[in-house]
Amino acid sequence: MRRIKEILRLRLDKGLGIREIARSCKVSHSTVSGLVAKAEKAELTWTVVKTADEQDLESMLYPQSERDGAAKRPEPDMEWIHRELRKTKNVTLQLLWEEYKQVHPEDGLQYSQFCARYREWRRKLDMPMRQTHIAGEKMFVDFSGETIPIVDLKTGETHQVELFIAVLGASNYTYVEACRSQDLPSWIQAHCNAFEFFGGVPKILVPDNLKSGVKDPDYYEPDANPTYLEMAEHYDTVIIPARPYKSRDKAKAENSVLQAERRIIAALRNQIFTSLADLNAAIVELRERLNNKPFQKLEGSRRSLYEELDRPALNPLPNERYVFASWRKAIVNIDYHIEVEKAYYSVPYQLVREQVDVRLTANTVEVLHKGRRVASHPRARRKGYCSTNPDHMPAAHRAHAEWSPSRLINWGRQVGPQTGAFIEALLESKRHPEQGYRACLGILRLSKTYPQERVEAACARALAYNALSYKSVASILKNGLDRIDAESPQNETAPSHENVRGAAYYAVEEGVPC
Repeated sequence: MRRIKEILRLRLDKGLGIREIARSCKVSHSTVSGLVAKAEKAELTWTVVKTADEQDLESMLYPQSERDGAAKRPEPDMEWIHRELRKTKNVTLQLLWEEYKQVHPEDGLQYSQFCARYREWRRKLDMPMRQTHIAGEKMFVDFSGETIPIVDLKTGETHQVELFIAVLGASNYTYVEACRSQDLPSWIQAHCNAFEFFGGVPKILVPDNLKSGVKDPDYYEPDANPTYLEMAEHYDTVIIPARPYKSRDKAKAENSVLQAERRIIAALRNQIFTSLADLNAAIVELRERLNNKPFQKLEGSRRSLYEELDRPALNPLPNERYVFASWRKAIVNIDYHIEVEKAYYSVPYQLVREQVDVRLTANTVEVLHKGRRVASHPRARRKGYCSTNPDHMPAAHRAHAEWSPSRLINWGRQVGPQTGAFIEALLESKRHPEQGYRACLGILRLSKTYPQERVEAACARALAYNALSYKSVASILKNGLDRIDAESPQNETAPSHENVRGAAYYAVEEGVPC
């Protein structure tokens, strides 16, 4: 109204032109032209306008007949407009006005008045309802700040449990669940339960910046937890965390938290629960009551809006439920193994000293390098366990790993039975068979230097002397002792030397004490 007086002052008192007034008051020249025409029609002067109050000036410019005509125009159904705008992002006020004008082509409001009246009506709603949310688009998630106690019957100790809350944007349909803590497994499990409760998956998840969901709550590029990202990918949705310190980004969740604290936590304040299952059973009844409660300023309830708006627009659930997996980073050691929870798992040897991502499920360990899976192992159940895939080894290591006592014995038998028997005896003489592997390979290599008949004879002679070593066989072959025809060492002639005492020297005469 103050601007109208200024326009009339410039025209009636100062005599300025239409376009000059428009530039001065920063309005369109058509607005100025229309207002001046009404003033001329009402034969107004600046003296009259100057002393008139707002109500008098309005009645002079807009006679009762014009106001009655405007008042008689059919009013749009504001609740219908509000609901239609949330069905899909393609529905606009322009489209709804055109549909309104098809019903009221002659006496319907013009587009500017149509939009102005809707915005005026929308401002009278509660803050959460003023936001326009597309059906099936967003699910707001958060933990309540309040907790609920659970009493341990054995120890009498009280454990505080958390309340997880998920709400759909268009309908305010709410899911509530008690969780043991705000840790990552509880966070993921609650999301999966919420998807199944809603019967579908929204296009966007809007979490707060708690550590279970967002690893780095950066204002511009928040970094979500890898497990949370993997779960979102499994359900074909995306994560857009709320900006830090911007409560309006998650107003739905804030309001639902408030409602849950009032309708659920407060309602259960006088009850004692001894298990999480009992508490969640009590929450189910109160949750249904909250969702069925009629709105105060809109028709219907959370459930009716959910059935009408969100449920048809949600994406379908995948065939399988997400399997929880935690993620770690590890450096590949020089033995091409990584250490995870005091257990060791092999990766391709080409990745030595590289950083890899490790995905841990209840039963498997997967290793990924630059997003590509390079190894998979059953998850160890004890510390110190080592899982090695032969395909991950270099060729030389793989050949060494293929050694076994039976394989070495079979190689020896290909030379001859005596060689096989010698290798078997050599391995049995060791505390661990692996300690004799090198000696056995050395004996097998002797068969490439000497004829197999000589190696056979040398092994037979070494067995007879119980000389179970590679050096013994190599010495027998080098000194040609394998050519001596002897079945046992007793058949050999004792060496003759003046310092060698004969057997008679050790004979004991009968009746003579030693």
